[in-house]
Amino acid sequence: MSTNILATIVASKFGEVAERKKQISIAQLEAMPLFDQNVYSLKASLLDTSKTGIIAEFKRQSPSKGIINAAADVSEVTKAYSDFGAAGVSVLTDGPYFGGSLADLSIAIQNPIPVLRKEFIIDEFQLIEAKAYGAAVILLIASCLTPAETKKLASTAKKLGLEVLLELHDEAELENICEEVDFVGINNRSLKSFEVNIEHSLKLKNLLPKEKLSIAESGIYDVATFQLLKKEGFDGFLMGEYFMKQENPAKAFEEFSKQINL
Repeated sequence: MSTNILATIVASKFGEVAERKKQISIAQLEAMPLFDQNVYSLKASLLDTSKTGIIAEFKRQSPSKGIINAAADVSEVTKAYSDFGAAGVSVLTDGPYFGGSLADLSIAIQNPIPVLRKEFIIDEFQLIEAKAYGAAVILLIASCLTPAETKKLASTAKKLGLEVLLELHDEAELENICEEVDFVGINNRSLKSFEVNIEHSLKLKNLLPKEKLSIAESGIYDVATFQLLKKEGFDGFLMGEYFMKQENPAKAFEEFSKQINL
């Protein structure tokens, strides 16, 4: 995803959120049954040695790859993720660019596993939405937010009982890390060139606060890369494309999970 695409997505997100606010009020969201429900903790799940440490993603398409898997069934795939040892499930809820929806999130949260709402969050309204639809974790992308905006959104998320994953792409974004962030994700894919560079991630990881759990994101396509990142001390691994591009993502996750546990 280029920075231009990112800027386009964020610009359109402001309009999308404004429309959502016309359709449903905060009071209506807060009255939804799941709003006050306890959720699973991703932190506890990542620290559970019986799990794989993988946050397995359900993603139909992306701006850089186009259609990845239009036929996959969200219920079947997320159930397999949960059944075969994922530490968490990530669900894209952006419609225009990723083909996702809050309806997908509603299905994924039926599994006994923490679910991350993967979205371009620019407004506190989206955090209330995430809570109302049963998410346990939200994503904040440093490239879209100032440090002050990050802190404000992360603080609101914590008050709602949500865990916070902050995604970084480069050293300059380290200043977005704040006390309210639970996990720091390093995206191995450059926003400018789309290239995946694991070395860049390893270098950046050494600069992270030791008390924050670290998540490696993107570009994990084989067991060897997974094991390398694990050896380098990453606590979690956000993987989606590798599974979703297979004809049967549920089976692909099951097999990968068995391989890394051999």
